[in-house]
Amino acid sequence: MGLFDIFSKKEKKAVLDAGLEKTKTSVFSKLARAIAGKSKVDDEVLDNLEDVLISSDVGVETTLEIIKRIEERVARDKYVNTAELNQILKEEIEALLTKSGNDDKGGFNLPEGQKPYVIMVVGVNGVGKTTTIGKLAYQFAQAGKKVYLGAADTFRAAAVEQLSIWGERVGAQVIKQQMGSDPASVAYDTVSSAKANGADVVIIDTAGRLHNKVNLMNELTKIKKVMQKVEPEAPHEILLVLDGSTGQNAFEQAKQFIKATDVTALAITKLDGTAKGGVVIGISHQLKVPVKYIGLGEKISDLQPFNSRDFIESLFSNTSF
Repeated sequence: MGLFDIFSKKEKKAVLDAGLEKTKTSVFSKLARAIAGKSKVDDEVLDNLEDVLISSDVGVETTLEIIKRIEERVARDKYVNTAELNQILKEEIEALLTKSGNDDKGGFNLPEGQKPYVIMVVGVNGVGKTTTIGKLAYQFAQAGKKVYLGAADTFRAAAVEQLSIWGERVGAQVIKQQMGSDPASVAYDTVSSAKANGADVVIIDTAGRLHNKVNLMNELTKIKKVMQKVEPEAPHEILLVLDGSTGQNAFEQAKQFIKATDVTALAITKLDGTAKGGVVIGISHQLKVPVKYIGLGEKISDLQPFNSRDFIESLFSNTSF
């Protein structure tokens, strides 16, 4: 199911290019200046490339892997000039992302005959979790799917209120209880109601806390087990939302959540406001969890299914070394 078909290819490209502009300008233009006047890819060029990738929050481990791949290319091809570096970088980074489970389809594809398809969303407060849920619900609704939202972040009044507003805005049914209610109870009610009413998709919001890993693990495990009483395979996806503007902090958050629950997919938000877009590459490669969505702005159309090839093409567009 191509959810993002509701927006044209031209619209998607424009949003992607604009959303990554700060990363392109701040980071990759530095590389162009750093290797100006160099005719071939030598040790100095590779050192400069390493510095730029690390400074863009690609991460040390991923950067070293990229450099290693390029060194192998240079050794194999004997002579690689700097004009070829742009294409080589694109090819090697795409290979890393593909190896980590990313593809050129992007987003969630609903399997035939699976109703409701249950997505549990996790992440700390402030990363854009509830907004991501609302925008995702909008895409499903625009694709003709019946959507139910579960307000299982019962510890924060603003989260329930915000989700309710999104539900009204996009035409999704919101299931909620009183503040302080058991989150698992909300999740149970949501999946039960969705199943009884023939819903296609259920998206469960959860509390954005990392105060205690054991408590977090216990809470998320309880939510999963309770939902499975209604839908044995639920949740079909556990989507972790991360704030891309926090760079390596997002990576640390991801590691904590992956330890606490079986994260199957990532959504990385707020890329339009940062020069740290390289974090998308590093997080996916190091954690071996595919990025399914990226947030590129405030508008409802600014949440895009992550297409690794389009992302890399946009990141390196208008960049010549």
